[in-house]
Amino acid sequence: MKKFSYLDVVTLVVWLVPLVYLYAIYGSLPQKVPLHYGLNGTVDRYGNKTEFLTTDWIILGLAAFVYLLLRFISYIDPKKQVKFGQETYRKLAAGIVIFLSALNIAIIYATAHRGFQLDKLILPLVGLMLVFVGNILNSIKPNYFAGFRTPWALESEDNWRATHRLVSKIWFFGGIAITVLTLVLPPSPATIAMLCIIAVITIIPFVYSYLYFKNHRVNQNS
Repeated sequence: MKKFSYLDVVTLVVWLVPLVYLYAIYGSLPQKVPLHYGLNGTVDRYGNKTEFLTTDWIILGLAAFVYLLLRFISYIDPKKQVKFGQETYRKLAAGIVIFLSALNIAIIYATAHRGFQLDKLILPLVGLMLVFVGNILNSIKPNYFAGFRTPWALESEDNWRATHRLVSKIWFFGGIAITVLTLVLPPSPATIAMLCIIAVITIIPFVYSYLYFKNHRVNQNS
């Protein structure tokens, strides 16, 4: 596999876009800017724009860390199975960078344009991210860094595959539901709906992985 690909170049450009955008408008930002938003989408904390700059750098740093971790995961994976699906991890890393960059741009735009409903962009972005991740999870090989890593899935490849087939489906459709509901519902109900759906699509595969472990252990002992 090539060390540096076209996808890597695109990902780097996408990662830089929020930084370029912020520095292009930084001089025009007021000294007091929004720093936190409540469940209803309204600003509940203000601060100086230097503090906001720190927040932007944290998001950029998080995107870089996640990308580098997934991009070079094969070098640190003790299971040594990641090398058989490196392209999947490359796509997952690029998708996460795109999501975090879009999130960053939305926050910068809302900071520069008072009255912009940030929740109407961020919440659907979360749904779309879940759709993307759900679409790709079924291809992820067992590892300790990415995927739905329950204790039972990490100990059994069959459990891992079965759990990730389920996760892939319910995260995909859960993401679609979040995207649609957060676009049509008012801010507070949209946030509650999103959190409820995320809780459900997280708990179900966790329970399923445990039950799969229990059932197959019983079958092996009988």
